[in-house]
Amino acid sequence: MRRADRLFQIVQYLRGGRLTTARQLAERLEVSERTIYRDIADLIGSGVPIDGEAGVGYLMREGFDLPPLMFTRNEIVALVAGARLIRAWGGAAMASAAEEALVKISAVLPEEEKARAASVRVHAFQMPELDADTRRRLDVLEHSAENRRKIAIAYEAESGARTERTVRPLGLWFWGKVWTLVGWCELREDFRMFRADRIRSLEDAGSFRDERGKRLQDFYATAPRPPDLQPPLG
Repeated sequence: MRRADRLFQIVQYLRGGRLTTARQLAERLEVSERTIYRDIADLIGSGVPIDGEAGVGYLMREGFDLPPLMFTRNEIVALVAGARLIRAWGGAAMASAAEEALVKISAVLPEEEKARAASVRVHAFQMPELDADTRRRLDVLEHSAENRRKIAIAYEAESGARTERTVRPLGLWFWGKVWTLVGWCELREDFRMFRADRIRSLEDAGSFRDERGKRLQDFYATAPRPPDLQPPLG
C-alpha cells in the first residue's frame, strides 16, 4: 500500500469518532505500531485535527473531511465510466449532473490522476430510442420514487393496447437498452415493471406511505426468481 493511501485510510478509520489505538490501526493496515505513530504525527503536523496520545488511542474531531484526491486507478475508471454512461443514457437532469460530476472529478485530481481520467477507454453514445421526452420522463419517475409520489400513467403495451394505471414507483432499472420502472400497480394489485418509453403520459397522483407487501423489499422477498429478473411487464 502506498503511504498516501495508508494516510488516507487512517483518516477514514478515525472518522467514526471512537477511540482507536495504534495497535488496532497497525493490525488493520498491516504495518508496525511505530509506522502508525509516525503517520499520526505527520497527519497532525499537516493540520488534521487528531486528538490522543501513544498508549491511549486517537480520535478525530468532527467536521474534518478530505477531498477525494486519492482515487485508485480502478476507482477513477469506475467513476468516469459511470458518469459517461449516465450522461449518454440517463434522464435529462441525470445527464446534466453526470457532466458536472466529470468536471468536478477532473478539477480535484492531481495531474497524474487527471491524465488517467482523461484516458479511460470506456465510452457511451446516446441511443436513438432515448429521446428528449423519455429523458425528461426518467427524471420525473426517479423523483416520484425518491419522494414516494404516486403517478397516474397511460401505458401502451407491446401489443398496442393502452391502459390507465395508478402506480407506486419503487425504482428504475436499466437493461442495457431500455429503462424500466418497478412499481406497485393498483390496477393489477401486484408488482409490475413498465418500460419508460411506453409511458405515454404521466401526472402526479398524490403521496403514498410504505405498506407491508407493497415495498421494494417485499418484491425481492416474494419474487419466485432472482430479484434481478423482471416481474411481468404492465
